[in-house]
Order: sequence, then C-alpha cells, then structure tokens
Amino acid sequence: MNGENIVIGRFFEDTDSLLLSLLDNMIWPILAIVILGVLAFVPQTLASASSIQLIFWAGAPLGLLVLAESVTLLSGHFDLSIGAIAGFSAMFTGMVLGNCPSCWNYSDSALLGFVLILVIGLVIGVVNGVMIAKVGLNPFLQTLAFLIILEGAKTAMQTQPVTELPVGYILPGSTALIAIGLVLGAFIAFGVVMKYTRFGQAVYAVGSDANAAREVGINTDRIIIAVYTISGLLSALAGLLITGFIGIVPPLIGENLLFQAFAGAVIGGVSLFGGRGKVTGALGGVILIEIIQTALDNSPAIEATQIQMINGFVLLIAILLYATQERIRERVLARTGRGE
Repeated sequence: MNGENIVIGRFFEDTDSLLLSLLDNMIWPILAIVILGVLAFVPQTLASASSIQLIFWAGAPLGLLVLAESVTLLSGHFDLSIGAIAGFSAMFTGMVLGNCPSCWNYSDSALLGFVLILVIGLVIGVVNGVMIAKVGLNPFLQTLAFLIILEGAKTAMQTQPVTELPVGYILPGSTALIAIGLVLGAFIAFGVVMKYTRFGQAVYAVGSDANAAREVGINTDRIIIAVYTISGLLSALAGLLITGFIGIVPPLIGENLLFQAFAGAVIGGVSLFGGRGKVTGALGGVILIEIIQTALDNSPAIEATQIQMINGFVLLIAILLYATQERIRERVLARTGRGE
C-alpha cells in the first residue's frame, strides 16, 4: 500500500511539474496554432522564404522593444517610455544628420549617428533608473512622464519627415540580414546573461522579492538603474532599425509600439509582477505578434482602419491568457505546497 502511495505521489508530482513547464512555455503551442491558422486562411503570409524574411526584418525593431520591456518586467518594474525613447533618439539624431526644412544638418558621419543615438538612449535610461531607484518615484509615473515629454519634444523638433540620411547610418536597418542578426544576437546574449550570470540572477531576485534580494547583499538600486539603462539602449537601437527600414525619420516614429511590446512580453510568458519568464519566450511573443500583424495586412477581409482595433483585442487576449495561466499556476503550486 505504501509503495502504491509513493508511485501515485510521484505520478502527480511529475504531472504537476510537466504542467508548470507547459505553462512556462505556453507561447510555443500558441505560436504553432496561429501559424496553422495563418496557413489555412492567409497562406500568402508565409508563402515563401522572402515573405518570412520580411516578417522577421519588419519585426526587428519590435523585437528589441519587447526585449527591453521583458528585462524591466523581470526586475519587477516596467517601462512605458520605450517607444518614445526610440522615436525621440531617432528624430534627434536625424535632425543632426539628415535634411528637412528645420534640420540642423551638422554632420554626415554614420559613426557619429550611431554614437549619438545610443548615448541618447543610455542617458534617458539612466535618468529613468535613478529617478526610480534613488529618488523613489513610481515606475509608472516616471516612465509615463518621459513618454509624454519625449513625444512632445519630438513633435516640437520636427513635424516633417527627415530625409537624406547617411547611407552607412541606415545600413543596419535597411539590410535584412544585419537587422535580423542584430536582434537574434541580442536575444541570445540576454538569454545567456539572464540565465548564467550573477547579474541575470540578481535581476530575477529583485523581481521576485526586492527586500529579500537586499538582505542577501544584492545592490537593488544598482540593478534597477542597470535595467533601465539597458532598456534605454535597446529602445534607441530599435529607433535606429526603424529609421533604416523606412529610410527616413517619419514624424510619428516610435508611436503605437508600446502596447505591442507589452503584448509580446506577456504572451511570451514574462510575468507582469517580475521574477519569472524567459527571454526565449519573449522572442516567441515577437514572432507571434509579427505573424498576426502581417496576416492582418494581407487579409482582404480586414480594412486598414480596423487593424488598430484588432491589435487591442490581441493585447486583451494576451492579458486573459496571462490571467488564466496565473490562476492555473497558483492552483498547482498550492496543491504541491510550493507556493511562491
């Protein structure tokens, strides 16, 4: 009898572990279902290698924004200013390098452009981090304020497209292999960092319980500042790729990307409350969002004016999936006595 109980107990333990693992990697079966649906109803979306490459190329900037949001979420915070950082840094740098009625046009150096756009993202990220970690501002209010400030500043600088940018400056975004390689490299690098380095473990620890992390000697303020600095850098890099992909700096650059970035991270299994999630899952979220977006663009049944509304539904579905996943997880953890 005791042997039977042990066997049954192990069976349920294995089942619970399998269920928890499935919840952590739910993005991949969802992605498989969506791909099958797209192949059935909008097959031209994935009809050729070039169309698949275009999906990844067009989604490269969003990939960097999802990665930026994922890192901040893992630390138990979030960043509402990522799209605004991408837009402002790209517009400011475009004003320095490009041509438009009121452009400054100080230089045509691509190297200066790379340095400038990344420094802008870095500085904004540091300011966000310091204001949250040292001054104690709420992350929502701080990053919302910067979202409004940066979008306002971008509009104040320029309301016309900035053109005639240096060829070398737009090269990373205008070349599919470079843009895709850059994003995949970033995901691989952060996947390794988050899983195998002390910094990555510290980010998870701060996201799980900041007080406990502080008690074991982790400098939580430094981690928070570092996370927002990374977010700023990745956002600026996204602005560079958007510029290269389009070939100009449009006045609305970087807008309407925030909620897609949130959706990509959440669908990818990154917890809204920090401390749980994988970078690889976030990559799956990016692919899912881009396939859906491209399928909507290709579908003759969907008007262009309806896409924004459908994007809202995608975000709502992501939130519902997240809530369902959390409820199932809590039940499993309560049953196994492994509450978080």
